Amino acid sequence: MSITISEKVSKEAKKDILELQTKIDQFNSGQIEEDKFKHFRLTRGVYGQRQIGVQMIRIKLPYGKVTTDQLVKIADVSDKYATGNLHLTTRQDIQLHYVKLEDSPKVWAELEHEAVTLREACGNTVRNVTASAVAGIDPDEAFDVTPYAHAFTHYFLRNPICQDMGRKFKAAFSSSEKDTAFTFLHDIGFIPRIKDGKRGFKVVVGGGLGAQAIVAQTVSEFMPTDEFIPFTEAILRVFDRYGERSKRFKARMKFLVQKLGLEEFLKLIEKEQVSLKNQTFPVKEAVLEASPQDKSKTYPIVESLNEDAYNTWKTTNVFEQKQQGLFGVNIRVLLGDIHSSTARKLAAIVKANAANDIRVTMNQGLLLRGVRPEALPVLYNELAQLGLSKPGFDSIHDITACPGSDTCNLAVTDSTNFTKALEDVLQQDYPNLIYESNIKIKISGCMNSCGQHMAAQIGFHGSSIKNGALIAPAMQVVLGGGVTPEGEGLVAEKVIKLPSKKAPLALKFILNDYEENAIDGEYFNAYFQRLGKMHFYHLLKPLADVNQLEVDDYVDWGKADNFKPEIGVGECAGITLDVIGTVINEAQEKIDLATEGFREKAYADAIYNAYSGMVIAAKALLLSENHQCNTQIGIIKDFDEKFVGEGKVLLSKSFEEMVLAINKNEPSEDFATKYINDATAFVELVKAARKAQVEKTPEAENQLVIDRYYKA
Repeated sequence: MSITISEKVSKEAKKDILELQTKIDQFNSGQIEEDKFKHFRLTRGVYGQRQIGVQMIRIKLPYGKVTTDQLVKIADVSDKYATGNLHLTTRQDIQLHYVKLEDSPKVWAELEHEAVTLREACGNTVRNVTASAVAGIDPDEAFDVTPYAHAFTHYFLRNPICQDMGRKFKAAFSSSEKDTAFTFLHDIGFIPRIKDGKRGFKVVVGGGLGAQAIVAQTVSEFMPTDEFIPFTEAILRVFDRYGERSKRFKARMKFLVQKLGLEEFLKLIEKEQVSLKNQTFPVKEAVLEASPQDKSKTYPIVESLNEDAYNTWKTTNVFEQKQQGLFGVNIRVLLGDIHSSTARKLAAIVKANAANDIRVTMNQGLLLRGVRPEALPVLYNELAQLGLSKPGFDSIHDITACPGSDTCNLAVTDSTNFTKALEDVLQQDYPNLIYESNIKIKISGCMNSCGQHMAAQIGFHGSSIKNGALIAPAMQVVLGGGVTPEGEGLVAEKVIKLPSKKAPLALKFILNDYEENAIDGEYFNAYFQRLGKMHFYHLLKPLADVNQLEVDDYVDWGKADNFKPEIGVGECAGITLDVIGTVINEAQEKIDLATEGFREKAYADAIYNAYSGMVIAAKALLLSENHQCNTQIGIIKDFDEKFVGEGKVLLSKSFEEMVLAINKNEPSEDFATKYINDATAFVELVKAARKAQVEKTPEAENQLVIDRYYKA
């Protein structure tokens, strides 16, 4: 199948797109096993849906920035290949659903015409780099983190050190000490600071959501801006080598930091310093400023303005930027879903009234920037015509939710219709809380926290409750998470599990109790901590009584039939069957990449590919004798014991000494030459050893290996 690729597309992106097409053809013809292909397509933003035969395409938008032309292009692509819907995510991506696998290269090619990528939007890579949507216009910021997030993104894009890690890696940049980017729940987070007139970051590591949420630890109160990228590279090298791979739920970096201890973790990072591509990496600071609106432009007087609605909108959705005389305008987007026709009209409105720099927000909304005060009435009216003028942005009324069981394989329950039910409760019974911005409600369809429920003052995640032979959809209630007004990050506590249909009543119980028992002006989390978890457990316990369940309680929100928990296999897990020869071929591919990188004088990248090739080759022989391979460092040590020590493979020195020369030498041309030569020779030794195995035992040629032994 031929693909039309614009001349505007970079050679790197063009190569990616054509490679995806080739892999799809090979998969369809049976040349690639399904799970091997899955691993490949995930790092290209192609993610399997709950529905068989269609994919979710995740569009990577670093720090949430999208221009008007890019938004129109995404809308056009959604109409052509998807459903016409654009789903805004909590990681500032845009997702398209129900895309045919065969169409994914064409989707990518059309998006790249406007410099929009899918590369590393999914998979065990450095995921989309997020940042406070207000970065650059935040009155509280020390400086604009946008250029640094931009540099971080492109430094690690296609970087060999983070293409095949044990799990994903997430980074965030906050615009200020208020930590509006939730850096405390990321693998690495950066908060801008100025010290002695110089720019730098407070750096935190090892945070994460999921089934076991962990708050990140501070590793530096001030790291100069030219050091944060090399520091992250060293972390990724350590994570790649020491991180767990066979036990998926223990493979995130937060568990590695927990296992090693912060002190030992930092020692390992220090050992990597000499091998880094750059010891420092200065960032150009003013490359991404959006052009402000033409000051000579005049705006008409709006005579049909609804003053009350307009003033409420201004109070809750509009703020003055640090640039005096300009305003940021937030847009609430229900469930993060915006139709393509609306997106195109919004792009035209932005062109006429704001800077060409729209940001997707972490609560699934949009932020317009650079709006002049005289443009606000016109802008409000035009947004109202699109249904985008709803007040209460980032208030308790503005609920964040993942797509849930609508499309996700892992979701247990419906998030979409449950969110609508809670919004109805708030609108009908608590309209004045539209001004309450210190309480957030977040919903996930399962414990994995894509809806960030553990970072909410009031959170819910999907579950189930048994009552004899019947099963009811349920919501686990969590309370007390989020960021305090002072910027302290808190993880929510599990309180009680309730039938889903009782959850709106639970919200009423909580809000009524807050109104009755909170001290004047008391922050919700302070009220929760003062009264304690058991107070809320007893408050909500009557709603958990399964003996009081009615017929409707066994039907999930938005569904007609009784609830059946149907959880699929997540796209980062699964069982793999493979042959040892395929693993050796992977090692050779890495050696080929190393050779190619050397020719291009990308010595650090070439060296890392050679390193990966040696580890993969060693893994192949270990697998051939049914040894478990769950970390790279484990492979290195086990190979010395099982093969070098027992004389099965003859080396002039230990395998560990040969491989880990990578972190004892600068990435010079001389070292790259020697290291790649050693790696090439080692892979040839492994091939010879494997050939001898097969000649001795012919049935070994088709030996299968199980996934848990394979991933490292």
